[in-house]
Amino acid sequence: MRDFPPFASLRSFLDWCGETDQLKILSEPVALRHQMTALHRAVLEANGPVMQFDHPMQEGSCVAMPVVVNLFGTPERVAAGLGVSVAHLGELGEFLAALRTPSPPDGLRDALSRWPMLKAALTTRPKFTKKAPVQDVVHEGDAVDMGRLPVQTHWSGDAAPLITWPVVLTRPENSEVADIGRYNAGVYRAQVLGRDRLILRWLPHRGGAAHHREWAKKGEKMPVAIALGCDPATLLSAALPLPETVSELSFAGVFSGARPRLVAAKTVPLMVPADAEIILEGWVNPDETAPEGPFGDHTGYYNAAEPFPVMQITAITHRRDPLYLSTYTGRPPDEPAIIGEVFNTLALPTIRAQIPEIKDLWLPPAACSYRIAVISIHKRYPGQARRVMMALWGMLAQFSYTKMIVVVDDDINPRNWDDIAWAIATRMDPGRDVMVLENTPMDYLDFASPQPGLAGKLGLDATTKIGAETTREWGNVMHTAPEDTAFASDFIARHLPELGI
Repeated sequence: MRDFPPFASLRSFLDWCGETDQLKILSEPVALRHQMTALHRAVLEANGPVMQFDHPMQEGSCVAMPVVVNLFGTPERVAAGLGVSVAHLGELGEFLAALRTPSPPDGLRDALSRWPMLKAALTTRPKFTKKAPVQDVVHEGDAVDMGRLPVQTHWSGDAAPLITWPVVLTRPENSEVADIGRYNAGVYRAQVLGRDRLILRWLPHRGGAAHHREWAKKGEKMPVAIALGCDPATLLSAALPLPETVSELSFAGVFSGARPRLVAAKTVPLMVPADAEIILEGWVNPDETAPEGPFGDHTGYYNAAEPFPVMQITAITHRRDPLYLSTYTGRPPDEPAIIGEVFNTLALPTIRAQIPEIKDLWLPPAACSYRIAVISIHKRYPGQARRVMMALWGMLAQFSYTKMIVVVDDDINPRNWDDIAWAIATRMDPGRDVMVLENTPMDYLDFASPQPGLAGKLGLDATTKIGAETTREWGNVMHTAPEDTAFASDFIARHLPELGI
C-alpha cells in the first residue's frame, strides 16, 4: 500500500523533501518574533517548500538551533507523511475504516488477502530501546532553560512565545509506564511561562485533560512529556481524531510502516519517542494554573486569556544538533487547514461505513476546516437529508462543532461552490428546507455563539424534493447529450488557434 519508504524520523522525511526539491535551507537571519510567521504564511499560500532557518534571531541574538517550518504546507506532503500519494488517500481511508471495524474473514483466500491489515496491526506494537538519539544531550535541574529553544512569537497580539507543534504525552493515573496502548498523544499549544515552566492549553474534552482530572482526583501531580520534532506519522496521528480507545502513539506505526521506537524518559515515568528531536519532561500539579493567551487562533481571531494547567519542566533532552519544528495557526490557509483537507478524504470511508448513503463530504478549509460541511447523498425517500444531518451531528463526535450542514444530491459536486450555490438557489426553500437547532455543543472559540460552548446549528436541505416533501411537479435538469459533448470536444481540439482557447 505504501508509495514511500518508512520515515522513521523528522530527518528522514526532510531528506525526502530535499531529494524532491521541497526543502530550502536559508542562511539569512530571520526574527522569531513575527517575521518568521509572515514569511511562512506567504510561502505556504504560494504552495511553497519546507523551509529551514539556520539563523533564527531572538532579541537581536542568534539562537543556535535551526527552525523548520511549512512541513505540511501542501496536501502532497501531508499524504507523504502518511506513506501514500494523494491519489491513494482514498484507498488508505478504506483500509483504516476496515482496520477500525474488521469483518470476519470469509474463507482462506479472504484471510490471506487481509495480510496487509495484519501487518499494519503488528506495526503498532512499540519497540523499546535503552539508548536514543533524543537523549544524546540531557539538561536537568538548574540547567533547564527554555530560552535555548527558538520558540516563535507569531502574531502582534500574542502574549508570549508559543510552542505550536508539541506532541503532548500523558497516561491514565492507574496505568503502567509500559502500557503504551493507554497513552494519549495530543497536539496542544504550550505557552512559554519562564525558564522551566509552560502553560498547556488542553480543552476539557481532550485526552490530556481527562488524564489530568484522574490524577487530580487522587491529589497527585501528573507526569507529562512533550515531544518536539517527531516523525511525520506520529505528528499526524496526534492530530487525527482517532477513537478514544486508540492510542495515537501506537497507531502511528500504521502510517509509518515501522514499529514506534520508544525510550524511558529521564525524570518522569513515561516512554517517549526515541527518534524525536527534543523532549521536554515535567509534571503538572493538580490545581496550579496560569492565564494562557491571548493568542491568534485558527478562527482568525485572538482568543481570550483563560486559566490552564502549568507544567514544571524537570528535564530537556535532545539530539546533539537538534532541529526545532514549528508552525503557526491563523485564518486559513495554514498547515492545520491543509492537514484537515487530507483528513477529510481519509475519514470519508469511515463516515460512509456509519452513514452509507453519503457519497461525498467536503469541509471547506476557509470555514475553519469543520464549521461547515457539505454532503452529497443518493436520495431515495422524503426526509432523508434531515436524517443524515442529525446522524452526523449525533453519531460522529468530530461533527459536534459543525454549525452548518448543507445536503445536496449526488449530481452536485459538494466541493464546488458554484454547484453548491446553484443547488441552494434552485432546490432549497427557506420556509420548508431549513432546520435550526438550539443550545447544542460548540467550540467556545466561536465568538458568534450566544454562550461560550453552547450554540445553534443550521441545516440546509438543498436536495431535489420527492414524495411528501412537495406537492408540485419538479423540473427536469438540463443536460447536453453525450454525442453533442463529444462533438464539441472534438471540434475545439481541431480549432484551438481559431477559437483562441
